[in-house]
Amino acid sequence: MKAKQLRLEIKAFLFLLPFLLLYVVFTILPMFKGLEMSLYDWTLIRKMKFVGFDNYMRMSADPNFWRSLWNSTYFVILTTPTMLILALALAVICNRKSRLQRFYRSVFFLPSVLSVSVVAYVGMYMVQPYTGFTNNFLKLLGLLSPDRELFWLTETPLAWIAIAGITLWWTVGVNMILYLSAMQDIPEDIYEAARLDGATGNQMFTRITLPLLGPMTKTILLLQIIASYKVFLQIYIITRGGPGTDTRPIIQYIYEEGIKNSHMGYAAALSYSLFVILMIVSLLQLRVNSRKGAVM
Repeated sequence: MKAKQLRLEIKAFLFLLPFLLLYVVFTILPMFKGLEMSLYDWTLIRKMKFVGFDNYMRMSADPNFWRSLWNSTYFVILTTPTMLILALALAVICNRKSRLQRFYRSVFFLPSVLSVSVVAYVGMYMVQPYTGFTNNFLKLLGLLSPDRELFWLTETPLAWIAIAGITLWWTVGVNMILYLSAMQDIPEDIYEAARLDGATGNQMFTRITLPLLGPMTKTILLLQIIASYKVFLQIYIITRGGPGTDTRPIIQYIYEEGIKNSHMGYAAALSYSLFVILMIVSLLQLRVNSRKGAVM
């Protein structure tokens, strides 16, 4: 039996070996290479001299780093709660039995399959002044006077609203599907028992659905925070980090330092600092969630 089990394990390992090789070559080794680069004055062309922790010391005194880190944090604060509420609301709509159920699911999820460039250019077209849908729709509702135009991408508060709105429209479908799958895993017997006890629809939602969706909410929250800190392409296409550098996220700053300015060593140090920050945030959230679970 032991020999047979060993043969099965060897066969399983051989099937996994191609993936493991690719994972090591394209994920593990670059991680160690990036750590090495952060300790050197490294350009796009070649490795220069060993500088130790000078790149990290430079980063700690770099106002552009702290500004871009705050921009990413602000984006997380702006989009994460909205994403949770919007995804849950759309999941509730899609979970109701109706003739339009499949239509709702398709329409809400459809933007998620688009590429970031398509989403960004569609969003830019929607918010452009004079001919854009957003300003004309606000005028139609009477919320904007006919002789006034909102320049969404040249004013910092409006630029953040535009970026957040475009990103939410693009990504909410995935989180909606996660919530929807969690809702469909809730046994119908629980709702049936609650109805027999005279519970209303609102009471069943707040006292049954929401608590049972707790684990999925924690998962979506963690994934959304990490994804929001890594935001880059849509902002780079829509505003290029402007006006000025008011919407430049940390990933764009890393890109500019490493690729445009050829400071690969410094960019590697910035990347590892972001990795540490995300690791700390994730561990803190997991710790808080585990404590809440223990109390319950």
